[in-house]
Amino acid sequence: MRLALALLCTLAGGAQAETVVATQTIRPQQIISPDAVRIDQVTISGAYVSLDDVIGQESRYAIYPGRPLMIGSVGEPALVDRNQVVELIYARGGLRIIAEGRALDRGAEGERIRVMNSDSRTVLFGTISPDGSVLVTK
Repeated sequence: MRLALALLCTLAGGAQAETVVATQTIRPQQIISPDAVRIDQVTISGAYVSLDDVIGQESRYAIYPGRPLMIGSVGEPALVDRNQVVELIYARGGLRIIAEGRALDRGAEGERIRVMNSDSRTVLFGTISPDGSVLVTK
C-alpha cells in the first residue's frame, strides 16, 4: 500500500507531459524549422510530444503561434508538386514501360497520387518513388 501511494505521488508530482507548440505562423507546405516550434509543459491529447517528430517535416495546413501541432498536421516533404512533369513507370513481370506524365496531385515519397499520361491523356494512379518518378499500377 505504501509503495503504491509513493508511486502515485511520484507520478503526480514528478511526471510532466510535453506538447510541441508553434512559436510563429507556419504556413501550409512550409518545412518546419527548429525556431518555429517549442516544447510546452502541458498535456494535449493527440499532439506531438517530441521536436524530433516535427522538425524537417512539412506543414499540411496553417498553424498559428501558441497552437499545438496535432498528429497529422505535418508529414514528409513533398517530392512531386501538382502539374509537375513526372516520369511514369509501369513494371509487371519482365515488361517495363516508361512514359511522360503530369502529376494531378502533390505528394511525398510513398504516397499514392493521380497522374495523367501526356500522350493518351489517361488518368492513372501511382505511388511516388524516392527519385520522384511515379510507379503506375493502373
